[in-house]
Amino acid sequence: MKRLIVMLLATVMLFGLTACSQPVKVTGTNLVAAPVYPKGIDFGDSDKQRELRENNPVNKDTVNAVNQFSYDTAAQLLKGSDTNGCYSPLSLYYALALAAAGAEDSTRDELLTLLGFEDADSLSKQCGNLYRLLYTDNKVSRLKIANSLWLADETDGQQISFKDSYIKNATEHFYTSIFTADFADENTGKAMGRWISENTNGTLAPEFKTNTEQIMSILNTVYFYDQWTDRFNAEKTKEDTFYLQSGPEVVCDFMNMNYWSHGFSKGNGYTRSSLGLKTSGSMIFILPDEGVAVADLLSSPQKLEKIFTQGEDKNGKVVWSVPKFKYGSSFDLVDTLKALGITSAFSLDSADFSALTNAPAFISGVKQETHISIDENGVEASAFTKIDYMGAAQPKDKAEMILNRPFIYGITAANGALLFVGICMNPAS
Repeated sequence: MKRLIVMLLATVMLFGLTACSQPVKVTGTNLVAAPVYPKGIDFGDSDKQRELRENNPVNKDTVNAVNQFSYDTAAQLLKGSDTNGCYSPLSLYYALALAAAGAEDSTRDELLTLLGFEDADSLSKQCGNLYRLLYTDNKVSRLKIANSLWLADETDGQQISFKDSYIKNATEHFYTSIFTADFADENTGKAMGRWISENTNGTLAPEFKTNTEQIMSILNTVYFYDQWTDRFNAEKTKEDTFYLQSGPEVVCDFMNMNYWSHGFSKGNGYTRSSLGLKTSGSMIFILPDEGVAVADLLSSPQKLEKIFTQGEDKNGKVVWSVPKFKYGSSFDLVDTLKALGITSAFSLDSADFSALTNAPAFISGVKQETHISIDENGVEASAFTKIDYMGAAQPKDKAEMILNRPFIYGITAANGALLFVGICMNPAS
């Protein structure tokens, strides 16, 4: 009999497996090992930041792989959607990288192809370096990636063992907490929910029902908070109209700001500009032209990449009017991953996770929940565009980022890695 690995992402991401029987043996339902997280660097300490980059090199190919994965998965997941959606490709990337570290043969090859790597060892090492570069905890911002493994010690009376090499890799490169778990006990699902809540500053508090055939769950969370480089003046926030794609209108609060000299790009059917964040990341906004639907710009990974990276770059006056919004999303990602070539991992007959456990195992579910909120102070989501402005002659180019109709957004880290990709169809929803 095969048992299950279950993945749930809650950005949070949770990944789980189902397996049959058997080396690190686990017993009980306790925290076995807790990671020692990197020490946060004080805001503005450029010397420490430079030292961190030198000691944890993340090559350009890795950032490109993460972003290509982001375009591939986001386009597949969000295309055709007519509701708000916030998706964290980074959360899914880390959970699948943990899965790839325990896979062999075609199961491993399919995962590595989607993740943009040729071998699992290099993937794990680059994930570790990227983790340390992204980790942020200071007085103005936080970016924390947390991983945990929940391991059963037995199922159907059969002992389950996990490979010591896999556990070592998970703790060393992914900063993973290791828990023993009784998946027959409903309190295990509650404990998972509490762990997620604790690692997302209470923004997410999911409830899970575990499966008695489950032998492992991989949980990944991403918590992000940062302040705008230039905060919006709350006194300039005014009610205005947002025009829904379907025709009706809603009234919501719009934050307003003008930049005399600011970068923006004009592309085929859209205008793109970004607002800087204090930790050197940015929030990118993509406003479709009048008469262009969000779905038209999300129809393929190539189009999604184009609207985020291409277009005619300009500099001039940019008028910003951004709706405040706060919402959550929930995704079942199995069909998305199958459509992108991950098939054997979900098959009872072909999955090979023998680098993880001696027990036959396959992935039974991959789910993600997210939360995002923006206001006058900054962005919270469950992350180097520098803004320059000065007094000068009247600029000849101008863009109006009046986000009063459905739009696309992304949040990037300082090195350009995409943390979140989303669509806002109704900020009042």
